[in-house]
Parts: sequence; C-alpha cells; structure tokens
Amino acid sequence: MARVEVCWRSTPDERRRIGSAVHAALVEVLKVPADDPTVMVIERDPDGVIAPSKVCDRYTIVSVTMFSGRTSTAKRGLYASLVRGLEACGIPASDVLTVLEELPMGNWGVDGGIPASETNVGFEVDV
Repeated sequence: MARVEVCWRSTPDERRRIGSAVHAALVEVLKVPADDPTVMVIERDPDGVIAPSKVCDRYTIVSVTMFSGRTSTAKRGLYASLVRGLEACGIPASDVLTVLEELPMGNWGVDGGIPASETNVGFEVDV
C-alpha cells in the first residue's frame, strides 16, 4: 500500500500519472499482482508544509507500507524505480523522499478480517 503526498499544487492528470508510476514500481519490484496494491495520491497545501531546504518546488513523499521480509536489494530497486517513474512525471529525483514501513503479516487484516499470516496472499514476500 502506498500513500504519495505531493507538497505542491497538482492537476488531476498529474495525480493520476503519479499514482500509476508508483503502482508500476510496486508491481515491478515487489512482485505483487497488478490488482493488489492500493495507491493514494494526496495533494498537500504547500503553505502547510515545511520542507527541507535542498528540495525544489515538487517535493513528493512516498510512504510504502508493506509486509516485512523484502531484501535490501529489493528496497534499493524500489527506490530507484519510484524515482525513475516520478521523474517521468516531472518530479526531480532530489524532490522524492521514500519511507518504507514494514509490518509483520499478522498485523494486516485481509479477506474479511483474516490475518495475512493465516492466508495465501497470492505472492512471495521474500524478494
């Protein structure tokens, strides 16, 4: 699951393209089925954001909440894929911050409230 916060004024088309780029990175690198990840793109009022001085006017924060178990190589690949996809949307690499939150499968209620650790989620986590 990914939450993308754009800290600048964006158009609906820009938000759709950003969401699609993040979705593609999750599917490509984490190997989740294309119909699985939820991606939310949220526009923040730039006047309400205090951003690092090194970023420009397209500061974008990508928070990915995922099952624990991905390798360091997969995480590096995800960072790179996210940056490539967002650069194609006009967001400079230096304006992208990615934060990964890893939770044990037992902390996810899926399929009507079953712990993910007790069901087949349909993909491998240890990539």
